[in-house]
Amino acid sequence: MNKNKFLAIFFSIVGMASVYSCSDYLEVENLSNTAEKQQFDSASDTFAALVGVYNSAMGDNTYGQRMNLILSQSGDDFRTSGDYNANDRRGISCFGAVPTNTELLRPFLDTYAGIERANLVIKNIPISPVYQTGSAADKKLMDRYLGEALTLRAQFYYDLIKNWGDVPFQEIPSADLATVYLPKTDRDVIYDKILDDLAKAATLVPWKSEGGTTAQRISKAAVKGLRARIALARAGYSLRRSPQLMAQGSNPQKYYQIAYDECRDIINSGEHKLNPSYEGLFRSLHTNSQDATNEVIFAVGAFGGNSRTDSKIGYYNGLRHDDTDWKSAGGISAIPTYFYEFSKFDLRRDVNIAIFRVSTTKQEDLQTSINWNDAKFRKSWTNITGTSQNLGIDWPLVRYSDILLMFAEADNELNNGPSQDAVNAVLSVKQRAFAGNLGQVGTIPTGKNDFFNFIVKERMLEFGGEGLRKYDLIRWNLLETKINETRQKLTDFMNGVGAYANVPEYIFYKKPASNVINYVPSKTAQQNVLDMDLYVNGIAKADVFYNPNQSVATPSGYTKINWRLAMTQPYISGDPIKSYAHYFQPNKRELLPIALDVVNSNYNLTQDYGY
Repeated sequence: MNKNKFLAIFFSIVGMASVYSCSDYLEVENLSNTAEKQQFDSASDTFAALVGVYNSAMGDNTYGQRMNLILSQSGDDFRTSGDYNANDRRGISCFGAVPTNTELLRPFLDTYAGIERANLVIKNIPISPVYQTGSAADKKLMDRYLGEALTLRAQFYYDLIKNWGDVPFQEIPSADLATVYLPKTDRDVIYDKILDDLAKAATLVPWKSEGGTTAQRISKAAVKGLRARIALARAGYSLRRSPQLMAQGSNPQKYYQIAYDECRDIINSGEHKLNPSYEGLFRSLHTNSQDATNEVIFAVGAFGGNSRTDSKIGYYNGLRHDDTDWKSAGGISAIPTYFYEFSKFDLRRDVNIAIFRVSTTKQEDLQTSINWNDAKFRKSWTNITGTSQNLGIDWPLVRYSDILLMFAEADNELNNGPSQDAVNAVLSVKQRAFAGNLGQVGTIPTGKNDFFNFIVKERMLEFGGEGLRKYDLIRWNLLETKINETRQKLTDFMNGVGAYANVPEYIFYKKPASNVINYVPSKTAQQNVLDMDLYVNGIAKADVFYNPNQSVATPSGYTKINWRLAMTQPYISGDPIKSYAHYFQPNKRELLPIALDVVNSNYNLTQDYGY
């Protein structure tokens, strides 16, 4: 079943699932016992209810924009564009959000709405007549639906924990609770519960080839991949309530083993592989075309051209377009030093980072270093033109490269150093990035600490702009370290010392004639960069970014663009409006405040963490 057909089914029956909407925190569903039973008296009606659970991951408030593009900012790769405001998206990116921040309320509420919907499905499938007296085929189908609901509920709780820490936990519908005013539950208790749920779900949900569905539907690999990710979070660090400190979870080796086993199962299944083209993988998300390698194991679907079931991926984030054909915002900015974390031979650099924006006349305008954007999502890679903000681009929640790198990380922890399988897993990711220049891959370290540090950087390069980096740094207890390192790197970048001694202060480029369109979306991301008319003065164009100024005076016909010179002290530290991660405080800002309206609605719910 192709993506459009699958999502069309979802969209057409979403009205049937709307009885499971939930507009307020832990609101009791307005369903009679008869209506609830009828919703699950056939496999098709049960699927309609399951659609409602999937639907909770879609739209502006969750994986259409806020959960993946706003709450995930920032780490040491990207930040939200614009100046600090405590009450909007930029407050989150600067680690200065307050409980009245407008971006916090709906992701929290809509995620609990998803949990409520999942709880109804999980409760009613085992007691439904089709499950108890139906055919073996129907019972198997209902088992699959149960596994999908368990998996989605686990994802929703993981989303809550990684952003807010300990949260109220319920595994039955709100109508069945003695009170909806629940206190917080320790996150490790929730983690252990959802890890058990996922172990059960993995026995119920088929592999992709068995289920015959696209990446928008949960498969056995999606269950196992999510279980591995949550196990690594459980093994890692998080900000605790009492005492209010970053601390590692208990018995981490147990959870490294879970992650290792689940990733190994996926690798050995033969169901998923790396797409040989890093860029091609992301282009396929823009065109709804099937990735033959199935690298995207699970993606949150986007469909319908509305804020509830579609996404703003490629409009809010990604390459900025000022032209009317592909108008888009460029709401996420690259930290300039991130560009220089990549080797010039690494094909991921120009996919992840846009050093130009597209002008009103569809020309590539080279930008100063503080005005670069993330780039692996581009409206111009879709077939949608005009002012539309909803582009139908799915969000890749689990990729096969993540499975390989999680496997390698867990292997390293369990064996006090990487096995050859772990080295090979990392090498395969690296070799794809250096396709055409394999001699530049370098040597994979084999000491435990060196290999771990290699993984830390490789995940930074591989998953830029995919909403993983901040949470990786938190579970490794490296967020404070990397913020401080980035400030020092930015200082060195500004001063042109150390690793940035040969980075030019400015670059000259020639704009094409006004009637010449030089941005061509069909060209590769790397070719788009190389096609710009840069002043090279005898060196290779690809080396311009790694050599001192090519001229003192601006050559005739060229425009001078500040490169290193665009970096100033206010960007780095000291300025409460413009500085990178200005409001970060260790043992406090690793988590977000709960929206004030949510706290006010539950007298047993505490804010914590100094907010």
